[in-house]
Amino acid sequence: MRTEDSPLPWEWGDVTVAPGKRKEVRVLVSESYSGADIKIPILVWRGLEPGPTVFVSGAVHGDEIAGTGAIRNMIYERPFELTRGNLILVPVVNLMGFERHERYLPDRRDLNRCFPGSSRGSLASRLARVLFDEVVARSDLGIDLHTAATNRINYPNVRADLSIAPLAHLARAFGAGLIISSKGPAGSLRQAATKSGCPTLILEAGEVGKVVPTVVELTIRGLMNCLKQMGMIEGEPVKPPFQLETDASTWVRAQKGGFLRFHAGPGDIVEKGQPLATNISLLGRKLGMIKAPRNGMIVGMTTLPAVSPGDPICHIAFPREGALARAERKADAMADDHLFNRIQAEMAGTLLINSLD
Repeated sequence: MRTEDSPLPWEWGDVTVAPGKRKEVRVLVSESYSGADIKIPILVWRGLEPGPTVFVSGAVHGDEIAGTGAIRNMIYERPFELTRGNLILVPVVNLMGFERHERYLPDRRDLNRCFPGSSRGSLASRLARVLFDEVVARSDLGIDLHTAATNRINYPNVRADLSIAPLAHLARAFGAGLIISSKGPAGSLRQAATKSGCPTLILEAGEVGKVVPTVVELTIRGLMNCLKQMGMIEGEPVKPPFQLETDASTWVRAQKGGFLRFHAGPGDIVEKGQPLATNISLLGRKLGMIKAPRNGMIVGMTTLPAVSPGDPICHIAFPREGALARAERKADAMADDHLFNRIQAEMAGTLLINSLD
């Protein structure tokens, strides 16, 4: 543990957070063009008993607000009592991007490629450094919440370096249907935090600019599962009906320009050669068929049917064949009102998916 394993008060500047209390703190990260202070709001929540410290962050990309909605609901609804350890809840990391409904900071840099940052660097680098010093350095584990990029949608999946035992336990406890093992891109919060001794995973779920009920439900359930796994709240983690793991995935790309007619949706398990979309002209002439290169699960898709050659269409993950077949059988047996089915139906509703002509 990097944090003190004792129920002593925590100091955040001039704010003291005692065991069993929740307090809002505001961390100075920069100044506006007018010279006014820019401060990130953070909720510090402490259990009465000593234990690990976990940070949960949202909107590192300013327009990815699904995680913000889940954290806000958890703060407002308070669906559990924290009995051990400490939670650091950061609904919005990239406050300047968030306020402009933009992915990037005003300097046009991607904050999630600037960690751990530098106190003498660019705006993005300085913000990254403050978050690292004030949040990551206090934490034992981290959970960073993301969505797909603009004009894309992601079926919920956890991404973590499964070669690190604490991360593997946390990732599996979260309860998503798919885990992709990877270290993350250079400069990302999760890679830099993990390297510093704070193992961190990410959840990828949903679309930019949206807070939808099923994604919030899964996110909060997953966060609670992780806290249960670490003994910070009471209860046992809710196990998913299936859980696939892989370290292999690829984007299937358009070979021609045109307008897509989709035949599959996020979360679908597909077979090699299965049609994913038909590429047609605006007057209905068939230009080509886009097919699955291997058996796998669709983890992400474009939501923009107008494409040019080389545009990404479907992001497909490739778990082991046997695991994929077992997951498909279990998925077929799930009730219509199961959370996984409701997520898949809600995501499919954002696309016009047609049967093959």
